[in-house]
Amino acid sequence: MFRGARADLRAVRERDPACRTALEAILCYPGFHALLLHRVAHRVHRAGLPLLARVLSQVARWLTGVEIHPAARIGDGVFIDHGMGVVIGETAEVGDGVTLYQGVTLGGTGKERGKRHPTLRPGVMVGVGAKVLGDIVVGENSKIGAGAVVVDPVPPNCTVVGVPGHVVRRDGLRVVPAARDAAHEDLPDPVADEVQALRRRCAALEARLREIEERLAERARCSI
Repeated sequence: MFRGARADLRAVRERDPACRTALEAILCYPGFHALLLHRVAHRVHRAGLPLLARVLSQVARWLTGVEIHPAARIGDGVFIDHGMGVVIGETAEVGDGVTLYQGVTLGGTGKERGKRHPTLRPGVMVGVGAKVLGDIVVGENSKIGAGAVVVDPVPPNCTVVGVPGHVVRRDGLRVVPAARDAAHEDLPDPVADEVQALRRRCAALEARLREIEERLAERARCSI
């Protein structure tokens, strides 16, 4: 527990340039307070006192605005920045070095039993207001963009954005999304589209040319 708290404190110092001293992190960071109280509540939960653990987690919620179920598994060096509105469900697992911003939800998708909350591998970053839902795994060092809603597993080293969340970068390279639910003959053909546009343009120019030729011929007849 103390090792995890020390790692959490280092995470605040390393990942928030606004934090100048360890004392400032200890006194002024509700995300650090929430993690510290969670580690106590988690110990109590594992000791077979679930009701007392829930009471401790509710006290932490009142004090910090962060709701973490005492059964959730939190690794070392986790950083919850600002923290207000963060929710971490009962069967969620958060790996070492994960960063969560305000308003993040690690939740379920219904009334399932058993493992029903996400697993975040080490190094994951989840942006402001993002929702990661269900028994899915977000791979190492992946990033979830602000406001994204993620309901499918995410491979390692990816960036996910949007609603529903989809991968836009993988291993540092941009991912071009494939057309969904389209038959081969229905796939877009940009070359054919360009050819059709050129044909329409040529037809319009030919019609305009004929109109000009007719006007010139009419003027020539009138001048005779």
